[in-house]
Amino acid sequence: MRQNGNDRRGGDRARRRHGGERPEASARSPDFRKPGHDVVAIYGLHAVREALVARRRKALTLYATAAAAERLGAAAGAAGAAIVVVEAADLDRRLGQSAVHQGVLLEARPLPQIDLSEIKLSSGVVLALDQITDPHNVGAILRTAAAFAVDALIVTERHAPDFSGVLAKTASGGLEHVPLAPVVNLARALDELGDLGYWRVGLDSEGAQSLEEMDLPRPLVLVLGAEGAGLRRLTRERCDVMARLDMPGPVKSLNVSNACAVALAYANLRRS
Repeated sequence: MRQNGNDRRGGDRARRRHGGERPEASARSPDFRKPGHDVVAIYGLHAVREALVARRRKALTLYATAAAAERLGAAAGAAGAAIVVVEAADLDRRLGQSAVHQGVLLEARPLPQIDLSEIKLSSGVVLALDQITDPHNVGAILRTAAAFAVDALIVTERHAPDFSGVLAKTASGGLEHVPLAPVVNLARALDELGDLGYWRVGLDSEGAQSLEEMDLPRPLVLVLGAEGAGLRRLTRERCDVMARLDMPGPVKSLNVSNACAVALAYANLRRS
């Protein structure tokens, strides 16, 4: 396959790096790729390391400070990524001063996506997000989902955050381990899951039943709504039951990512 100029330059630097020579930062500003539908940017040590190790996506170029390149160089080389040593200021200019990049940025292809019929059941639990758009919340949900071995994350194609950048950083590697299943219409997707035998549980602070006291058969889909708006009417109508989380303290509601963690803990206990 023909390489563009950026790929050739990155490849030359990578070959010098893998040859054992200590990497040196480029004297000029690095040639970052322009983000688009076929290139995403992942930053932060944990997020980048998991992207390199999990091998679920094609790694293109690792831009890293000398210290970060020493830590991730072997993983980048094994994943076939070129390595370009840069200054932290170069990453600041690319990502913005507020990005906590920890001296590393990986340019890669987007993750592969799956259809509902392609979900491989292991834990028997799937999450469905009803227009949750905050990347910090979705990133935290993905981190928890990976910890509980959730089989897939269902999101709407519209009204969903970009699955890179701050979301990947917040997920701290979890993004690389939870298959993504985007759908055009969540209500229709829940109909399909019902036909496939899933028990559909919508989470709502005013739910009729307490999740702690419920049977949670497999396969199970837990449906979470955006903070404030909650689950939409058509989404509620497709759920087999609406459940609440009973909190013993004075605060009776949780951030959606925290509520997800509690719900998955209950579901895990029911499996045990």
